[in-house]
Amino acid sequence: MTFNWVFSGDDNPAMQRTCIDLEYSLRPRIMRFLLSRLDVDTDFSCFYFDVDVDKKWVSISDKTPKEYASKILTGFDQVINGSSFSSVA
Repeated sequence: MTFNWVFSGDDNPAMQRTCIDLEYSLRPRIMRFLLSRLDVDTDFSCFYFDVDVDKKWVSISDKTPKEYASKILTGFDQVINGSSFSSVA
């Protein structure tokens, strides 16, 4: 899986560290979510996620093949973001 980091401001060392920390917390949660909905033989390298660091919101990227995105769309925001509404934090 690939993360696309979206944030305002510069790509400074503090922001890089924030992205690394977020990836370490997100990757296992997203992987558990994917495994609960897909076959273990699925090619997970074709999944792309947009991570809005400022809003603290993860979304399924348009780069993810539609056949997979449709299988994980239901419940994704609730499980990964904790809400089905876009975060304003």
